[in-house]
Amino acid sequence: MSHNAFQQGFAKQTDETKVVAATIAKPGVVLKRVVGTHGEFKVDAELPTTLPNVKAPKAEPRRPNKKTPKPKAKKPERPNPAAIISFEKERAKRLEQSAQEEAKNLRIRAHRQRATETAKSALNAALVKHEKELALIEREQDKLYRRKKREQDRWESERKRLEAAVDDAKG
Repeated sequence: MSHNAFQQGFAKQTDETKVVAATIAKPGVVLKRVVGTHGEFKVDAELPTTLPNVKAPKAEPRRPNKKTPKPKAKKPERPNPAAIISFEKERAKRLEQSAQEEAKNLRIRAHRQRATETAKSALNAALVKHEKELALIEREQDKLYRRKKREQDRWESERKRLEAAVDDAKG
């Protein structure tokens, strides 16, 4: 529900076993029953099939009373010039305040727009710098990889030469 039915008097706490059983069977669902009936509570309350036979009371006919004077037609009141002037001043003041608030909101929006553009520009510049740095690192990695490969090749040939010398020394 969008409002507190208990606080507004549309709902009340009960200890009736049938009502409690119905609410426990469907927790979190608003159950209803037709107003003025003792039927069971349901998700969709149906309209009653029979309505009570209630007749409106008869109104007594009005008889004109000779003693009651007819009401006099009132003259339309002329507006108070001071009230009109006061109203117009307040209206002008509200319009001026509204214009000032709108101008302030426009300045705030423009400031935010400039700040956003500055931040985007800084982000783009940092991204370009980052990509350049990564490219430089990759070039250095390639150099190191080639240097590592040369060292492994040199070591492999030296190791073979030294192992052959050990084997010759053993005899």
